[in-house]
Amino acid sequence: MRSTSCGFKQKGNDHLLKVLRYVFTVITFLFASYGVFTEDYKFADIMLLFLGLTMLVMGIEELQKGQKGVGWLLLAVFLFSIFVSIKGLLLS
Repeated sequence: MRSTSCGFKQKGNDHLLKVLRYVFTVITFLFASYGVFTEDYKFADIMLLFLGLTMLVMGIEELQKGQKGVGWLLLAVFLFSIFVSIKGLLLS
């Protein structure tokens, strides 16, 4: 197994990260579709949580590829979306 300059193992985690990305993306899509079709946005905060987790996984994948700029941007989006999601869940 190779390590990148960020310290992530490249070969062992590729499959797991891909599966997590697909799972989080499908869950996000289902919550978003529910909100759009029913015009009931009570699950928007949960959808945003899963969107943030998707961004986290994508950020880790980009860091593994050596794309530091995109990777750190996706991690920043993850932090912001998790903050908004948790704040929304606590206020509702």
